[in-house]
Amino acid sequence: MGASNVCAQTKTLSRIQFSVVKYNLANGLTVILHADNSLPLVSYHTWYKVGSRDEYAGVTGAAHMLEHMMFKGSKRFPGNDYDRILHENGITNNAFTSYDYTGFYQSLPSSKLDLMMQLEVDRMANLLLREEDLKTEKEVVKEERRWRVDNNPVMALFELTMSTVFKTHSYKNPVIGTMEDITNFNVATLRKFYETYYVPNNAVLVIAGDIRIAEVKKMIEKYYGGLVKRDLPARDVKKETTQTVQYNAKIKKDVNANSFNLVFQSVPQGHPDSYALDLICTMLGSGSSSRLYKRLIYSKELATGVDCSHYNLKDQGVLNIHVSLKPGIDIEDPLNLVYNEVYMFRNFLVKDAELEKAKTLAIKSHVDSLRTLDNKARLLAAAEISTGSYETLFTDVEKLQSVTLADIKTVASKYLNQYQRSIISLSPKK
Repeated sequence: MGASNVCAQTKTLSRIQFSVVKYNLANGLTVILHADNSLPLVSYHTWYKVGSRDEYAGVTGAAHMLEHMMFKGSKRFPGNDYDRILHENGITNNAFTSYDYTGFYQSLPSSKLDLMMQLEVDRMANLLLREEDLKTEKEVVKEERRWRVDNNPVMALFELTMSTVFKTHSYKNPVIGTMEDITNFNVATLRKFYETYYVPNNAVLVIAGDIRIAEVKKMIEKYYGGLVKRDLPARDVKKETTQTVQYNAKIKKDVNANSFNLVFQSVPQGHPDSYALDLICTMLGSGSSSRLYKRLIYSKELATGVDCSHYNLKDQGVLNIHVSLKPGIDIEDPLNLVYNEVYMFRNFLVKDAELEKAKTLAIKSHVDSLRTLDNKARLLAAAEISTGSYETLFTDVEKLQSVTLADIKTVASKYLNQYQRSIISLSPKK
């Protein structure tokens, strides 16, 4: 880890810490800087606080479509100039869209930082959004949807899971958008989206690597300081209604065996209960020593794969237990075994040794995720947007470590009960 201080025993774990400078420009741009001069490299992240959370029926996938259009040229760098300049200067780049934010990131030699700022500022302020580019890119995104979702059974199951668990919140909408909405996008809609959300006071800039803070601050003021702050619309995101009955959904695809997601509505990122839920997920389905792996794969030989994932989003979360069964196995018996393990968490204290092992695994995963410059920048941006402060990144380990046996039972009883669960199954076509 180098900059992070982590002791071997979790009971004496020290706080994760590395140097971070955060400030805001007069136009509202949030800037987070981390200096690490061990290599002449910089990780450059520009994240906008907009995602499918801000969409509604008719414009689902707008944030994702705009992400694609950000690579189609700006006023100073039209057409393919952006990609060409990056390639010529040894800069790699990519982008992604999620429920809560859209991120653009580059890895570059530190000598190219000035150039990188010029490119990114022009994309933030002067995107071209040409009709001919949109026409081409819509076909690219439609093909992406076919490949990632429509012809991908696991992702189709996940898309159905989110639309089943969330009835009112916009998390029910697919990040990539529906095929109908992708087809119907026009420049006017995307320009309105761009001018509304791609503004400095709705963005977080994270620069990590071979930098000198004072010099970079001057550079940022030079290039970003002139951008105009704009009023942001009220985020009219509908709060999810409390689930009081089990939700069910089924999908059939060209697969050889059944699988299912057993899902519970969870809590936002940074919520005090999220740490106990993380550890429950680890004990249930993370690795070959987890409870469900030992019962469903090793002992009963019913499944080929078991996984538990706890997704913490800005407004809410989901705890998802995914089970892939062997061909010919119906979901009923495996589902009852999963129910039983969840019941045990609600009604009995786990053993101290099992909890300590889960903490070790969870903390190791968290620490390992901070080993690269890119991941540090990524996690700083995500924490800043989702929780309102990058500093939650530094306190996660302490909060995991502070979870007690009683906390596990209390939190399991609160969230993992039969009235708050959803069962979404995937089965072969006849």
